[in-house]
Amino acid sequence: MSKQSILGRVTQLAKANINALLDQAEDPQKMLDQLIRDYTGNIAEAEEAVAATIGNLRLLEQDHREDVDAAREWGGKALAASRKADEMRAGGSAAEADKFDGLAKVALQRQLQSEKEAKTAEPTIAAQTEVVNGLKDGLTKMKAKLAELTSKRDELVARAKSAQAQNSMMDAVKNINVLDPTSELSRFEDKVRREEARALGKQELAASSLDAQFEQLDSLGDDAEIEARLAALKNK
Repeated sequence: MSKQSILGRVTQLAKANINALLDQAEDPQKMLDQLIRDYTGNIAEAEEAVAATIGNLRLLEQDHREDVDAAREWGGKALAASRKADEMRAGGSAAEADKFDGLAKVALQRQLQSEKEAKTAEPTIAAQTEVVNGLKDGLTKMKAKLAELTSKRDELVARAKSAQAQNSMMDAVKNINVLDPTSELSRFEDKVRREEARALGKQELAASSLDAQFEQLDSLGDDAEIEARLAALKNK
């Protein structure tokens, strides 16, 4: 994958609106879990891309420094050879002077080549530096976004658990008559009163039966008295 496409994806992910995504999700927790996995994978991929890009940039910078140093070194050699040629020519050694002038030209040619290579590399280094800075910035934002995602996910899970606990409590509470907390006691009291009424009814029934028996006894006594008086009359 090219560095530009990685930079574009990192930038897009870093700018993602989590709240808007959550509003559109049917299952926010699952969506957050998936986003966390995606972000973690993209961060790992981006870190490798950033590391590789930084490595390439450092190599370019190193080559540029070597070209700059080489240009300076060849410039120094050209100056030394030119001075030596001047000394030889002043001493009457024209052939030796030409030889050192030739060396000075070779050194100047190498200096010019090193300077061109250094100058050619500078735009590439500037562009790579911009890419690296963009990747670093995007990577930092992605890590912050990942932390935000993780926090949102933890908050959502905690809220879901709290809502579940509240719903369970309300389901239990709705089965209780909150308007009459003594309703169970009242029903028990009614049952006791009904049992007491039954007992009273049985007592009353038993008493009525006993009175009837005594009345029957009384009736038998009257009959005996009448028979006795009748016998007494007959004996007179």
